Amino acid sequence: MSFRSELVGSFSTGSAENPTVAMMDAAFAAEGLDWRYVNCEVEPDDLPDAVAGARAMGWRGFNCSVPHKQAVIEHLDELSPTAAITAAVNCIVRTPAGWVGHNTDGVGFATAAEEHLELGGCRMLIVGAGGAAHAIGVEVALRGAATVLVANRTAARAEALASLIAERTPARAEVWAWPGAPSTPVGLPEDTDLVVQATPVGMAPHTGAAVPVAWDGLRPGTVVADVVPNPPRTRFLDEASARGAAVVDGTGMLVNQAAENIRLWTDRVVDRAVLRAALERAFAGA
Repeated sequence: MSFRSELVGSFSTGSAENPTVAMMDAAFAAEGLDWRYVNCEVEPDDLPDAVAGARAMGWRGFNCSVPHKQAVIEHLDELSPTAAITAAVNCIVRTPAGWVGHNTDGVGFATAAEEHLELGGCRMLIVGAGGAAHAIGVEVALRGAATVLVANRTAARAEALASLIAERTPARAEVWAWPGAPSTPVGLPEDTDLVVQATPVGMAPHTGAAVPVAWDGLRPGTVVADVVPNPPRTRFLDEASARGAAVVDGTGMLVNQAAENIRLWTDRVVDRAVLRAALERAFAGA
């Protein structure tokens, strides 16, 4: 009998708002694993010491969230292809070669989206150009998307993301114009297979907000996704669903991301229903 638990966890600032620990604890219990997930408050200046401490204590890995996804890279030994392209890491794994950084944000999204459509050859529109948009755009492009269009209020950020995808992946990528005032809706290109809302708009407590979209351009068979996990059913998704779209919620992305993190750490494929139930309980305050 061993009294030593395997340790993983999360380094972030604002850690009290991170519900990942609820999913991880539920998954480890369901799998009968003596693992512990430690949610740590780490200020930017303390990140080097936190990474060194995890290494010294034999942690099996850890997650990084805001504001450490870029800064942690200099403390790692290797990066996965997606992490190298996006220059952002949210999951670190201990291997014989050292710390390996991964970006599982895109994997979490792509796994959820693939339940509704084939990503290979698809035409995707991403609304937003932040961290989530980068991870999703690169991952879907690496999985064979034909075209990635990026719409963002700040044109320079849209151009930067489109250029990154075009230069570092096989997909064609370009900016999709979104002119006018904040209330001006973004138009949907013809033959769009997948629309992704990749901004925080609509996240609790601002659940009445939604990115304006010209839904009259929505065609049958288009899949519409939102990265906002709480609430799972955003106004953006309600509007798309009312017009006949298949929708993918942000909770699914978060659940699949957690499942991928666990697979990387433990080599176990966990029951996603366990993760989702734990996340929903956490959001409900149970």
